[in-house]
Amino acid sequence: MKSAIVLQHTPTEGPERVATLLAERGIRFETLALHAGEPVPDEIGRDRLLIVMGGPMGVGDVGNPQFPFLAPEITLLRRLIARDAPILGICLGSQLLAAAAGARVYPNTRPGPDGKPVAAREVGWGTVDLHNVVEPALAGLPAQPPVLHWHGDTYDLPAGAVHLASTPVCRNQAFRLGTRAFGLQFHVELERETVATWVREDADYVRDALGPEGGARILADTDRHYAAARPIWDRLLGNILSAMQ
Repeated sequence: MKSAIVLQHTPTEGPERVATLLAERGIRFETLALHAGEPVPDEIGRDRLLIVMGGPMGVGDVGNPQFPFLAPEITLLRRLIARDAPILGICLGSQLLAAAAGARVYPNTRPGPDGKPVAAREVGWGTVDLHNVVEPALAGLPAQPPVLHWHGDTYDLPAGAVHLASTPVCRNQAFRLGTRAFGLQFHVELERETVATWVREDADYVRDALGPEGGARILADTDRHYAAARPIWDRLLGNILSAMQ
């Protein structure tokens, strides 16, 4: 039986729907709470999947003693990429995967009113445009599936990667590297109640991105969209888990 290791960077960004889908497939998993001091493994067995979750820190924080796990994660991912190991990186996890593959990771920007770049954060409900219609990981999905965005950084597409999704604000939203490594910049792993937790605990970030009514808007959009979105999210995650095995 295959098994999985989940690398978690913060208490509120766990595997959630990924954990449910792993269990449905009979795949045992172990979650390592890196934020609580559990060490990053030096290696992952060839019969194991690696799931790398999100977090408020970024690749730019590598070397910051507050986040000692980031550099070892990139080292581990680089080693796994070299042997086409099965990896799923979500949000920060996708950025770490891109960095391990040699791509640049940096703050996302857009032209401001004076033409100078300003921060372009994607926060809240939206869609992504899917690009590779023959990609098995995208089978059965609508052309513009609903997702939850929650990021301010982006990355260049790693060399040799297959580009899977984009938005007008952020070109590189998803990719496949090799045959079994996937990066998703957006969130499709969340249980409904977690969205409200993020709105509450990340209130300053939401307000900076969306204004004073941003949190209320995300909660209202969750009420409108979550029930229809979750089967689509599960389909995408299920496709990816199948491709990883």
